[in-house]
Amino acid sequence: MLGDLFLAAFIAASGFVTAGILGSFYHLVTGEPPRFFAEMKGPVSWLIVVGLWLVAGPFIFMRNAIQGYYRESFSPKMLAAAGGLTAMWSILSGTFVLSFLLAL
Repeated sequence: MLGDLFLAAFIAASGFVTAGILGSFYHLVTGEPPRFFAEMKGPVSWLIVVGLWLVAGPFIFMRNAIQGYYRESFSPKMLAAAGGLTAMWSILSGTFVLSFLLAL
């Protein structure tokens, strides 16, 4: 039971770290932070943006939630709910990333 909890925490941490690295790399390359409403000019950019949303989504979502909290448009309860959703999304993202790495 406790081992499963540690495994889930490891998967979530690896998913969130991967999301942070990908989001920071996107910010480094483009000069603007990643966001959910990006321009898609063609099929290649569509695939890149959707892939970015799927893997770096927890980073983007939590960054927006923290900014909303500091602008006082989010309550602490909303920030905690966003953290829970981010944790679940990080588990999904981490499962995908670790499965991909183990398949190599």
